[in-house]
Amino acid sequence: MADPEIRVRDVWVRTASLSWPIAIQQTLNTLMRTVDVLVTGLFSPAAVAAVGLADLYAQIPLRIGLGLGTGAIALSSQDTGRGAEATRDRAITQAFGLGFLAGLPLSVVGLTLSAPLIALLGADPAVSEAGGRYLALVFAAAPMRIVGIVGARSLQGTGDTRTPMVVNGTANVFNITATAGLGLGLGSLPELGIAGVGLATASSRTIEAVSMMAVIASDRTTISFAQPRRSLVTRQLVAVSLPNFAEGMSTSLANFPFNALLLTFGTEVTAAYHIGRRIYQQFSGPLYRSASVVASIVVGQTLGQGRPDAARFAGLAITALSFLTLSIAGTILLVGAIPIARVFTSDPLTLEHAVAFTRVFGVSMFAFGLFFPLSGCLRGAGETRIPFYARFSGTFGFLLVFSYLTGITLGYGLSGVYAGIVLNYAWWVLVVGIGFLRGDWAETAASMMAERADAFR
Repeated sequence: MADPEIRVRDVWVRTASLSWPIAIQQTLNTLMRTVDVLVTGLFSPAAVAAVGLADLYAQIPLRIGLGLGTGAIALSSQDTGRGAEATRDRAITQAFGLGFLAGLPLSVVGLTLSAPLIALLGADPAVSEAGGRYLALVFAAAPMRIVGIVGARSLQGTGDTRTPMVVNGTANVFNITATAGLGLGLGSLPELGIAGVGLATASSRTIEAVSMMAVIASDRTTISFAQPRRSLVTRQLVAVSLPNFAEGMSTSLANFPFNALLLTFGTEVTAAYHIGRRIYQQFSGPLYRSASVVASIVVGQTLGQGRPDAARFAGLAITALSFLTLSIAGTILLVGAIPIARVFTSDPLTLEHAVAFTRVFGVSMFAFGLFFPLSGCLRGAGETRIPFYARFSGTFGFLLVFSYLTGITLGYGLSGVYAGIVLNYAWWVLVVGIGFLRGDWAETAASMMAERADAFR
């Protein structure tokens, strides 16, 4: 057996090779949303509110796509590792089909109920109308949004992280350009306002999905579409995807009462929270998201090769690298909170709170460095229940209940909210850490692969 230091170095080299395209892809994804906010901010505060409220609903196709994408990357990586290309191709084909079908009801909802959905959140008629136009366009492209995510995850599961970067990156650059062009009417383009921003998003998602399907159908990738033959793959995809979807939605739904809690402290506090959140997502999101995806790829493929001990070692090595990287990022946020926050606001009170929230998220980066790679390891094995338990219990137990009790009931104010945020992420780490160290996730993967092997003999 190789020296542990050599094994760790090999894992870190492989992690770096796989992660940099994902990091670039995620940077462009985050930048796309940042540009949407900047452009709509030139229209009016109502336009910003309209897009913000519509994005709460727009997270639904995102969560569906990420859920099915988790199932796709688990099965794709495992079957790649065990050399079962035919089974893998059938699995990703079914993931594509399920994703497209899951998005169709959202398209219907967007065309018929988009404005009432915005009004349901308490928005005034002008905001509801503007947000409804934006949401109708975003929901119209929901099937394509889901298909694009599933395609990227399917390719990443094989170890190909560059093709999704090129496809998604091209679509995002188009989105950014079209958002500015159609929203503001630059050059010879019409000035469509918030509808132009929504049209740019819908168009880019369609381009991404069509390009992803074309690439997979061509000879440029190692995977291809294949006619599904067994319902077993569908059951496994759904079993892996549903807990991940519930995990993401639990966080999304918690945003509603948590923002209501923040509003009790004033508009400046709420704005400061979103500034701090945007800072950490733009600054460190590509790092922890790429760590999670790479952990799924490496662990899934290693388990597919029948080496559970090596998969556990690789998972710990990736986690160590992620913790080191996110610790540096967190330290930068702690030290540089003031100048970074000043980029987003000049209002003294908002700036004061934004600096505080940025530092809270900086402290939380140490937990992010552990949670995301560990949860990625579990997802690569097909174990998505433990990350769901972690985020659900932490979000509602600490982010909501603890923050409310200490901040409002016990009168500690924002200090209680800050503590609730940090403890929430610390709880996530505790639960997934126990699940990784003591759970039977390797056996779960082995059982799933054995079932697929028997079904396709």
